Amino acid sequence: MNENLFASFIAPTILGLPAAVLIILFPPLLIPTSKYLINNRLITTQQWLIKLTSKQMMTMHNTKGRTWSLMLVSLIIFIATTNLLGLLPHSFTPTTQLSMNLAMAIPLWAGAVIMGFRSKIKNALAHFLPQGTPTPLIPMLVIIETISLLIQPMALAVRLTANITAGHLLMHLIGSATLAMSTINLPSTFIIFTILILLTILEIAVALIQAYVFTLLVSLYLHDNT
Repeated sequence: MNENLFASFIAPTILGLPAAVLIILFPPLLIPTSKYLINNRLITTQQWLIKLTSKQMMTMHNTKGRTWSLMLVSLIIFIATTNLLGLLPHSFTPTTQLSMNLAMAIPLWAGAVIMGFRSKIKNALAHFLPQGTPTPLIPMLVIIETISLLIQPMALAVRLTANITAGHLLMHLIGSATLAMSTINLPSTFIIFTILILLTILEIAVALIQAYVFTLLVSLYLHDNT
């Protein structure tokens, strides 16, 4: 592997035009749908997983918060499928781009915060100043709480980007080591290849977990503001 270590993170182009939009629109096409009254096992399993995830995330919400259920379920499905497709060889993972993750995190966070200021402005403002704060510390705590609020979407995006990028880099390095050792020492190659397989299984789990964590944190931000 003589290619650059970060070559897989470069946004692909087709005839000089960016292909990232087509890649982002591709995962929804893989979600099977049924036109029949009786579903097959794949559709039934898919619907069961969606109901289970939706129930787990929406249990803590009130009626107003549950109006976001379709958006949150769509978000976790999109991130999970995008992360899993990114594990395929010679594929591009949009969630390794901080700009894309920010484009998902900022509108969802802003929508939740604006909803909180519109419906419960007293409770929303109360977060900036905990009860019983000494008077000399009030200005400092207001600044700290404001910064912690504004940094939430950045933390969401950076967490997803860092975890997916680190996994891809580690797989690339171990794959390169396996290829280099194949002409030197076969027993060592077998050991490194076994590590690569185990790491791939781990990355599949990380891809699903990070999709769930991202959506769960958005759900928690929504819960705090509804």
